[in-house]
Amino acid sequence: MAISSGGNTDKPMSDINTTPLVDVMLVLLIIFLIAVPVAIQAVKVKLPSVTFDPTTTKPENVSLSITTAGDGTCAVYWNMTRVTHQELLDRAVEKLKVEIERQGGVGNPALELPEAHIRGDINTPYQCIGGAIYTMQMAGFAKVGFISEPPPGGGTARL
Repeated sequence: MAISSGGNTDKPMSDINTTPLVDVMLVLLIIFLIAVPVAIQAVKVKLPSVTFDPTTTKPENVSLSITTAGDGTCAVYWNMTRVTHQELLDRAVEKLKVEIERQGGVGNPALELPEAHIRGDINTPYQCIGGAIYTMQMAGFAKVGFISEPPPGGGTARL
């Protein structure tokens, strides 16, 4: 503590010199203003432009519709027939077997496997749609895609 120079010398002075504190804070502020733009690195990414490409529906492709049932469980429909998880797997494996045999077997170099097209309700939890994707991939479907509707007006808006 500093001692006052005049009058009563027995009483200590209670004033604090804040000039060194302000100097240190200003130096730290300048250091952070210089260091922060160097520390933050941004990678420029060019995002693809969104266009609406209509899907060519082939008769051998599988169409799945997924929604939530009234009791909160997942409801998966193969075309218009509701199926369970095991039925979905069995139908998918059977569909692939029939399609491979129709095209001449596994040895055919021009073999085109069918695709699975999923139409998911916007209010359906991801676990329902993710489970259907996993089941179709487990059955052997290499291409699993989503069917969506473009917004009104013909173009697609980027979110």
